[in-house]
Amino acid sequence: MHVHSHGVGNERTSKVLRISLAVTLGYIILLVVAGIRAHSLALLSEAGHNLSDFLALLLSLVAVYLQNRPPSATKTYGYHRAGVLAALVNAASLVVVAFLIFYEAFRRLQHPEPVQPRIMMAVAAVGVAMNGAITLMLLRADRDVNIRSALLHEIGDTLSTAAVIAGGWAILATGQTWIDSALSFGIGALILWSGFGIVRETLNILLEGTPRGIQLDRVTTAICAIDGVNDVHDLHVWNIGSETRALSCHISIADIPPSVSERILKDVKECLLHEFKISHTTIQFEHAECEVAHGCVIPVGQSEEEHHHHH
Repeated sequence: MHVHSHGVGNERTSKVLRISLAVTLGYIILLVVAGIRAHSLALLSEAGHNLSDFLALLLSLVAVYLQNRPPSATKTYGYHRAGVLAALVNAASLVVVAFLIFYEAFRRLQHPEPVQPRIMMAVAAVGVAMNGAITLMLLRADRDVNIRSALLHEIGDTLSTAAVIAGGWAILATGQTWIDSALSFGIGALILWSGFGIVRETLNILLEGTPRGIQLDRVTTAICAIDGVNDVHDLHVWNIGSETRALSCHISIADIPPSVSERILKDVKECLLHEFKISHTTIQFEHAECEVAHGCVIPVGQSEEEHHHHH
């Protein structure tokens, strides 16, 4: 039985996301208008940055909705991967935005335009306050890869918007308009960096890679340490959603009555849940040698010898 009390958390999360969406959209419009009026590429790249945030938040919201849908006969795991796919699409869009900003900043460096630093600073100040507030709200919400990607965006935003204020002040002080393009490069780099991180994590989940922070040999050792387990092989650990881990393996045990093997199964499941936060398990018990054991993913080692002593 898997009972997840996610209802309340998700309800709160989607409310936070909806508020953030509305605020972000308003700010994007402000940035575009102000960026055009002040001739500031930094403000326009901030608009791009915030647009990517808007997408991030929107995708997270869709994902929260989809993840809440119960499993069905055709989607037996439910829609956990929806959130992961959303994060991937969102991160890929970030990479595109970053390159557009680089291109435009490079063009601006060759043909400088006069910039109005006061408008830059005023608009950026609004942004810092807004992004700071959204960041705090997201910090209180749930922590899956989706919300984490939205949170990363917001933190990146708060920093880059603060940089725009500093840049506006520097332009006021020195009259050097190249500072605006330099800032845009920095913002682009920030967008790129956060985008690549999320692409890496989501691809690992979609490719059924071993979840972050889990070493297979440690899982094997933990299972082998359980009383009655002779050997573990054909072990796989993967992520269903960004927070839901699954495991399947073959465990060889002595020729014992089912009532005793029930106890071993219970111990293995408890160990996996407490030590590795793995809640979804498919475990196959075997008494005879498994034909997979020799072409097995995990080298068997000592447990194999113990196995022979038991006979």
